Amino acid sequence: MNEKVAIIGGGIVGASAAYYLSSLPGGSQISVTLYDDGAGQATKAAAGIISPWLSKRRNQRWYQLAKDGATTLMTLARRANLATDIYHQTGTIITRTNEKDLHDLYVLAQERQIDAPDMGDVELLTAKEVQQRIPLLTNPQPGIFVSGGARIDGEALVNELLAQAQQVNLTVKHERVILDSDGNLQASTGKQHFDNVIIAAGPRLNDLLQPLGIKTAVRPQKGQLIELSVPDYNTQENMPALMPEGERDFIPFGYGKLIVGATHDDEAGFNLTPTPEATQDLLDSAKQFADYLTADNITKVKVGTRAYSTDFAPFFGRLKAHPQLLVASGLGASGLTTGPLIGRLLAGTLIYGGIPDWSNYEKPLADYLS
Repeated sequence: MNEKVAIIGGGIVGASAAYYLSSLPGGSQISVTLYDDGAGQATKAAAGIISPWLSKRRNQRWYQLAKDGATTLMTLARRANLATDIYHQTGTIITRTNEKDLHDLYVLAQERQIDAPDMGDVELLTAKEVQQRIPLLTNPQPGIFVSGGARIDGEALVNELLAQAQQVNLTVKHERVILDSDGNLQASTGKQHFDNVIIAAGPRLNDLLQPLGIKTAVRPQKGQLIELSVPDYNTQENMPALMPEGERDFIPFGYGKLIVGATHDDEAGFNLTPTPEATQDLLDSAKQFADYLTADNITKVKVGTRAYSTDFAPFFGRLKAHPQLLVASGLGASGLTTGPLIGRLLAGTLIYGGIPDWSNYEKPLADYLS
């Protein structure tokens, strides 16, 4: 192995990049070291829904990235032989209380289906039919079922990808590192030499690039979710995930486990302390659909810190002034959908070289750096 690559950050982008650097043709010849101290990582506190197709966001670059990200995850699940408790294509149900809004959403789904075959089947469901698909609900709403949707456990996914990469060419070091003014990586044992460094440290990108005189348009956002114990239906492992309008996602995971979340707190910064207010907010949201739930059902609370850019879109690429450095940040709440694709793109450019054109996925990198 001649080339040496470092990855700063072991979240969804860093772990995906490490996995693809170990599994894409030619990648196994690269020596990869990943540094992560684990503090506040959004992915480890994330359980999410992969279903970007009915988003009303007007940013077409983001939609293309999210749409292709969902396809990437489908392929990754097969390639890495992911267990269903990590990634499971259960389908998703997006609900609306207003009849016209529901009709408009169904029309949008049919339009999007033309260019997104991985959406799978699209069905318009009555409230009763939604309840039949998700028996945990006591107050169902009518919705749109999208069979290609999936649920995902972020922490389990990251752990599996890193474990597989470690079997090939990855070394993981649990420590915080910094960059010096020349862009060299400084670890606990001093300056380290790497041919390329992928910086996938979420909202801490600002701190890492500060010695280089670079500011990034990234801010931290605290997110909290709750895990609850619920009745264990035989079909629960295959229940669709629920995306209600104006409420928190409702994600059955099987074996009597339900995830509800997540909150969005722009004021708390990097504070990882769970708050009773956020927990109550999540429980109240869950009770809108399952009125038997109480605080006694809560078995776990998780908190992480997301990275948001000024336009709420991810950015990634190679720094012009420091071409050995590649960055990725700003994934926000869609990180589990877009992160694996971003990791694959970054790994691919290191393996195959060249200057790729990612303009269909993002604005120029310079828009986010100053």
